[in-house]
Amino acid sequence: MNNNVRVRFAPSPTGPLHIGGVRTALFNYLFAKKHGGSFLLRIEDTDQQRYVEGAEQYIIEALNWCNIPFDEGPGKEKGFGPYRQSERKHLYKKYAEELVENDKAYYAFDTPESLEFHRNDHEAKGKTFIYNWHNREKLSNSLSLSKEEVQNRIAAGEDHVIRFKTPHQENVVLRDLIRGEIHIDASLLDDKVLFKSDGMPTYHLANIVDDHLMAISHVIRGEEWLPSLALHCQLYEAFGWKPPVFAHLPLIMKPTGKGKLSKRDGEKMGFPVFPLSWGNSMGYREAGYFPEAVVNFLVMLGWNSGDDKELYSLKELVDAFTLERVHNSGARFDPDKTKWYNHQYLQQKSDAEIAALFYPIVNNKNVDLASHVNLDYVTRVVSLVKERADFVNDLWDLSSYFFIAPQQYEDKAVKKQWKESAPGVLGELQKMLMTQVSFESDTLETAVKQWIAAAGISFGAVMAPLRLVIVGDLKGPHLFDILSLLGKEESLNRIQIALDRLS
Repeated sequence: MNNNVRVRFAPSPTGPLHIGGVRTALFNYLFAKKHGGSFLLRIEDTDQQRYVEGAEQYIIEALNWCNIPFDEGPGKEKGFGPYRQSERKHLYKKYAEELVENDKAYYAFDTPESLEFHRNDHEAKGKTFIYNWHNREKLSNSLSLSKEEVQNRIAAGEDHVIRFKTPHQENVVLRDLIRGEIHIDASLLDDKVLFKSDGMPTYHLANIVDDHLMAISHVIRGEEWLPSLALHCQLYEAFGWKPPVFAHLPLIMKPTGKGKLSKRDGEKMGFPVFPLSWGNSMGYREAGYFPEAVVNFLVMLGWNSGDDKELYSLKELVDAFTLERVHNSGARFDPDKTKWYNHQYLQQKSDAEIAALFYPIVNNKNVDLASHVNLDYVTRVVSLVKERADFVNDLWDLSSYFFIAPQQYEDKAVKKQWKESAPGVLGELQKMLMTQVSFESDTLETAVKQWIAAAGISFGAVMAPLRLVIVGDLKGPHLFDILSLLGKEESLNRIQIALDRLS
């Protein structure tokens, strides 16, 4: 156990949390729990123009629904807060100024117009303009201006930014737990803005300062941050701080395998890409998925334990998870596989658990439920039909005939099974069933089979039309289980109604 393991999930509250973000949070959570460490939530809301009301609460609710709650974060202060970047604004300028004092950064006064001029000038000569070691001393900044002029300009309130003075070196060697050693041509890196003219830090500065002050040991984040890794490592070096260990997770790819999974893919192909609903976009929770199924399919997008095991409880995942077994190439999203996972978790639940979830659905169908349709009855129905369901919501279509007598009969089934002999056969069967004292499934099956044998009728000539009149179709579980659950009176009643309607 390593109590010094501290990881963070740091989303921006600019909208709903994509399942790619949930997976990043999940991998951080698993890593923290595996090592007896802490999982932090930090809200990176410095971009107030893109801030969306309700997004922060959505993120927290999504993590809680997935059963991967944070240990530290907004509302769970543990001495490293505040955990919203907007409440930490006062911290960042000091660190930016410290870099300037140590000749690791500089003030830049270039206007947008002058930068645009340099870009166009370079383009005209077939070159690319990069604000870096190559030309920084020819531009309008504290490296090219006298100290006095710099002070006068700042005192006069002239707009300026603080840029990082990217070290001029040819090759930077970076290390990543998932990708190994990475070599970057540092001569192509630009001097990124660390502090903006509006008094706000850029993502890069705030991110590094916060990770340092919050004692983050491992930064586990999406592959899209790989291009920033060189800058972040150089910033740690510039501050003289020990960097965390980095691990960049592979992208979640579209079902076709080409390109990153997007909200549009879900809308086009009819599957959720958010954990909870947001606006008109369906969430996994509202689509009927169990949180444990969502966690299980997400962890398998980019990780496996090295064997064929696919089903894991959260505890098993904590025990089995290692970053070394995270793949470094994109993971293709398979909507059918997500349903398969939910099916597995549905089958693992007890009939009583599923019945408790299904009972409100039955109640909401506005059917005139008989007095015997209680939770116990619904539990027995569930036991007969659940193996064909992927979701609790599927159960109604699989079992509605247990609650409502058929109002009509499936056309193809009627044409195929309601032969001339059917009314006579079912009329005789009806008489025999009236004499049955026990309506238990096994007893009933024995009695009907004996009656069929004695009458010299084929089994199919009785069972198919009987199923049709009881269910309204040729579907459903073992017919004698259905008859037994419906009971003698209801079963006989359904035979009579069909004889009246179909004959």
